[in-house]
Amino acid sequence: MNENYIAKIAGELKIQGRQVAATARLLAEGATVPFIARYRKEATGTLDEVAITSIRDRMLSLVELDQRREAIVKSLEERNLLTDELKSAITKAETLTALEDIYQPYRPKRRTRAIIAKEQGLEPLADTIFNGQATVDPLAEAKPFVDAAKGVESVEKALAGARDIIAERVSDDAIARSKLRELYWSKALVRSKVMTDKQEAGAKFKDYFDWSEPVSNIPSHRMLAIRRGEEETFLMMRITPPEEDALFLLEPLFVKAPGKLAGEQVRLAVQDSYKRLLGSAIEVELRIESKARADREAIRVFADNLRELLLASPLGQKNMLAIDPGFRTGCKVVCLDRQGKLLHHDVVYPSQSDSRIREAADAIRSMVQKFQIEAIAIGNGTAGRETETFVRTLKLPASLPIVMVNESGASIYSASEAAREEFPNEDLTVRGSVSIGRRLMDPLAELVKLDPKSIGVGQYQHDVDQRALKNSLDDVVMSCVNGVGVELNTASKQLLGYVSGLNSTLAANIVAHRNENGPFKSRSELLKVPRLGPKAYEQAAGFLRIRDGENPLDASAVHPESYPILDRMTKDLNCSVQDLLKGLTAPPKNPATKIRDGNRRFANSHRHSQRAGQARP
Repeated sequence: MNENYIAKIAGELKIQGRQVAATARLLAEGATVPFIARYRKEATGTLDEVAITSIRDRMLSLVELDQRREAIVKSLEERNLLTDELKSAITKAETLTALEDIYQPYRPKRRTRAIIAKEQGLEPLADTIFNGQATVDPLAEAKPFVDAAKGVESVEKALAGARDIIAERVSDDAIARSKLRELYWSKALVRSKVMTDKQEAGAKFKDYFDWSEPVSNIPSHRMLAIRRGEEETFLMMRITPPEEDALFLLEPLFVKAPGKLAGEQVRLAVQDSYKRLLGSAIEVELRIESKARADREAIRVFADNLRELLLASPLGQKNMLAIDPGFRTGCKVVCLDRQGKLLHHDVVYPSQSDSRIREAADAIRSMVQKFQIEAIAIGNGTAGRETETFVRTLKLPASLPIVMVNESGASIYSASEAAREEFPNEDLTVRGSVSIGRRLMDPLAELVKLDPKSIGVGQYQHDVDQRALKNSLDDVVMSCVNGVGVELNTASKQLLGYVSGLNSTLAANIVAHRNENGPFKSRSELLKVPRLGPKAYEQAAGFLRIRDGENPLDASAVHPESYPILDRMTKDLNCSVQDLLKGLTAPPKNPATKIRDGNRRFANSHRHSQRAGQARP
């Protein structure tokens, strides 16, 4: 474990080094974020999921930084360019940007104007002009370098080649790059203009046909919109500061004798460097970094919206009538039992002829009565409001809730492998209606069957970094699933796949074992599942629930490794496990005293178990 990483992360997150070290050790051992947050609080000092995730991500970024550092050192060694001073600077670089700035002068380059000038033997002239700005006569110094055979036909060509060499040095200078980068972030404007003759075709981007805004505070949605317009060739975007500000910053760094002939040559080289090399290089950096910033903000909003949707209050197990609305093709209606099993499906047409409207009304009333419907879910897509209005005119029982449900992604689910596996003989529209009904029953259990990106709760989701988006959304889904807990004997393999310590293969094996051997009677039976070993069991067991199992604790969030503590408590208090799970609401004797004593004994035994490496419930 890298001690430098620990100290650095502890300082950045303003937490103790031991907390970072403990978290890093658990992560390295294969523990998941939800498991560490819930069952290893004693080790981490009660760090929450946000802090643990930050430690995990920062560890990865520092590893990537060191890997790049090693690659640069290896490249320099292979070309015999590594000096002690350079190696020291590389070792001290704390960011990837600083590291790349140090490496810039030594980076293998294509055949630039400066390289051509060096091949013509003009590097000594460039050195003389740069180092003797106050005293050197450039014209006199350039004459000896005129050589038609080398392509230097005149003094002016010699000076131009020398300026090319100086310009590249300016562009490669780490201090110049750093200062100019700061200027760009503080003063650069994002400017967008419409491409020639694209006004009509690109009308959806008309707000950005002539737009400018500081890059430092442009909102993520605007940056992503402009970039999309540029990607679709309707807009042209630039990120630049005032040119005079950039030159005012750069020239004093290199021009040591303003007004002198040699100093003037250096000034021309600096201007050329900014306009031809350095300015565009920093602009590219800003384009990349501003896109990354916009991505992070867009992904954060997406993740927050997804969490809110996944954790929406479930209606619970109800006999459900679900409707996927439609005008021309009619409304697809399904009836589900309290476990979400499909009982019946039909198509009704409540927005066409009077006879069809009457038929639709009779059909829905009949289904409500026949299947003892307890709730109605209506998709919020096309014709959703009209369908809701129609259903509300049917004079159904006042106690029957009618709820509009977000149907985003239902069509994607209906064509998915999961839907085909569950309903191999049903039409796509039937599968979509089933999904709508189940979303009302239990949003989390149903929505985990979808790729989170298809749920439609974020902007510009196809424009952001897809790997970062997937990682963030997967973290959110895993957090929600494990925060709520999963009923082991009824959960789908898609839901089980998000449980801490499990994956799609283990989830499928659990479902197969359940189908072959019947419901699990205890958490410990998980160890009989093929390929589910002790480590996966440790990570997953606390998040899996067994209702009416052999051990009442299997229905709780108490981890099996803490069962012995609860057993000792029940003996000390002379009560049952059920009493403990109910908060000791009805202990046999002197309740208040026994609860206080029991809590005290539990705390003491828990601290002792933690020291022995056990987990907290």
